[in-house]
Amino acid sequence: MTALGAPSRGRRRTRVRVTGTVQGVGFRPYVYRLAGELGLGGYVLNDTHGVLLEVEGGAGAVDAFLARLGPDAPPLAVVERVLAEERATTGQADFTIRPSLGGGAPDAPVTPDTATCPGCLRELFDPADRRYRYPFINCTNCGPRFTIIRGVPYDRPKTTMASFTMCVACQAEYEDPTDRRFHAQPNACPVCGPSLRLVGDVIADDPIAATVTALRAGAIVAIKGIGGYHLACQADDELAAAALRARKHREDKPFALMAPSLAGAESLVALDERARDLLSSPARPIVLAPRRSGAPVATAVAPGARELGVMLPYSPLHHLLLADAGTTLVLTSANLSDEPIAYRDDDALERLAGIADLFLVHDRPIETRTDDSVVRAAPRRMVVRRSRGYVPGALSLPGAGAPRPLLACGAELKNTFCLARGERAWVSHHIGDLENYETLRSFTEGIEHFSRLFAVEPEVVVHDLHPEYLSTKYAFELDGVELVGVQHHHAHLAACLAEHGEAGPAIGAIFDGTGYGLDGSVWGGEILLGSLGDFTRVGHLLPVRLPGGTQAVREPWRMACSWLVAGAVEPPAAWRPIAELARSGLASPWTTSMGRLFDAVAALAGIRAEINYEGQAAIELEAACDFSERGSYPIVLTGEPLVIDPRETIRAIAADVAAGESPGAIARRFHRTIATATVEACVRLAAAHATEVVVLSGGVFQNRMLLESVAGGLAAAGLRVLTPERLPAGDGGISYGQAAVAAARP
Repeated sequence: MTALGAPSRGRRRTRVRVTGTVQGVGFRPYVYRLAGELGLGGYVLNDTHGVLLEVEGGAGAVDAFLARLGPDAPPLAVVERVLAEERATTGQADFTIRPSLGGGAPDAPVTPDTATCPGCLRELFDPADRRYRYPFINCTNCGPRFTIIRGVPYDRPKTTMASFTMCVACQAEYEDPTDRRFHAQPNACPVCGPSLRLVGDVIADDPIAATVTALRAGAIVAIKGIGGYHLACQADDELAAAALRARKHREDKPFALMAPSLAGAESLVALDERARDLLSSPARPIVLAPRRSGAPVATAVAPGARELGVMLPYSPLHHLLLADAGTTLVLTSANLSDEPIAYRDDDALERLAGIADLFLVHDRPIETRTDDSVVRAAPRRMVVRRSRGYVPGALSLPGAGAPRPLLACGAELKNTFCLARGERAWVSHHIGDLENYETLRSFTEGIEHFSRLFAVEPEVVVHDLHPEYLSTKYAFELDGVELVGVQHHHAHLAACLAEHGEAGPAIGAIFDGTGYGLDGSVWGGEILLGSLGDFTRVGHLLPVRLPGGTQAVREPWRMACSWLVAGAVEPPAAWRPIAELARSGLASPWTTSMGRLFDAVAALAGIRAEINYEGQAAIELEAACDFSERGSYPIVLTGEPLVIDPRETIRAIAADVAAGESPGAIARRFHRTIATATVEACVRLAAAHATEVVVLSGGVFQNRMLLESVAGGLAAAGLRVLTPERLPAGDGGISYGQAAVAAARP
């Protein structure tokens, strides 16, 4: 297709290289229209590096083109760099869109999956439109991307839409540069595209209407989405929600909710402007927000939770289901507890047979399984899980980046991996806990897929120091690569520094549950002085025993017992065998874990003695806090390295428990105590080491109350506080930190 232009005096021809997220977002037709508007000749094409174009015409028109190229780009485009060089004029008056070029190392960012745009939404609900109620409507401004792509450049033959041949009408749109669907690779309609069917003991001419009827009758339905299957039921149906929880073997962990509209979400949770913006953004993450009193959801949806995780419809299928249902749905990952989300049809039908009553499926294959992303808007933006809608957006590495291609294997829990080449790092979607074969296979297949997409053949492989992590074992089994070990908490520190484009030095309060320490013990309450390349441990929580090792993670009462022993408080009679274990050190390694201290206090206060999901005791301890409480407990900071010693805290808590003090008061006093101690420790150490930068990271800082208190106290002391914003504070950010450390080392 061409656009005619007219030659003018002072003629120029300029070649332009555009890099960034510029493929699959309507950038070429945008260039075509802009060139036509300004009367310029030339061409534009996609290649493995991004977009390449040449424009020829009057000097003023070329200047205007270059000035508008980035600022006027399509809404999903992210223009990182525009490089222009003058070329000899050829007299070309027309403008063409040329076929994509392959060859060379792919360097064009692959676009994340994007929520249905306003234009497609209008067509979806317009009875006069040929795509009326078509659940796979999309255009260059929206639709599936990362989950259907098999290779680059991003063209239809390299997606899971390759088997669907466009009808005459769709092909005409696809070939028309003035159309919103020009080169929209998933373009389709009811005549030629994917279709729905309902599987189960039901005959349905209209699968969506039949699904809504079943949901209203209390059914649990497995729904194939963009990145995998969800399990759905009505959120206000107590029996259905309880049945889903029982069948899924998910005792307490809250379910995610999908509200039909922003107003529907507001009836469930309290939203500020940032939360509303996140909910409505093209990424459409699950947003964690304070639960409203009397929110119309079943008790079984989120037992005991102060927050609910809510999202808005992000695919046409979701829009149709929620509009027809007219109410909020539970929409949780389709899996059994601890398994990866199901995404292949045969596997889903087999694995979910005992959970779902019906299956709403479609015939567009999913190439990469991708969970929903989870974010929190306040007190500052925090990504809890980075996946659909954000991945595989590239992050920068500070300085010159990675001198050699590298793979960072991440941690064991909440695993992600990271591939890096030059200044770019690609952090994977959420993989999960590497504790079973299915998740490990997802990890290895993901690495192979990213390696193909971004042409990274690792010469350096970075791993955690823990020898038993499956991610570490994977690294050790690779041949012909240089291995680099990075300490777990240093990776947390480096990830936050690198995300903010900083090299350090900084003080880092890195609080989490478990990390392999340089001394072989279990670290987790660390204060580091570090930069991207190195660190020194300048403070930590007082070490105590971890009675029974990992069993103490699942049973917080064991940690309560250990801290009572450390505080010279006699444990209850029923706990005495574990007290002896802690005293003897048998099967009880030392730990400085802040996460385990929170667990211990939750157990002492009678809030949670055993857990059903990771972090449950600490989450419920925060939820129990009585905000009217203004007191705190004594705590000691002593020695060098500086030790945070909460033995007096534990003795005071034990006394409060014996006196019948409320769990809410105990929880709030404890939070205030730890926050105050952390601020004082960081202020002292920042002064001692002449730095004004403090990093707060690690999974414990997903605790909103703790983060807000510590960050506020440090800022009041004149320190600059950095927290993770684009990556999780928990172990989902470890792989990027590992990559940043390896890239910074000589």
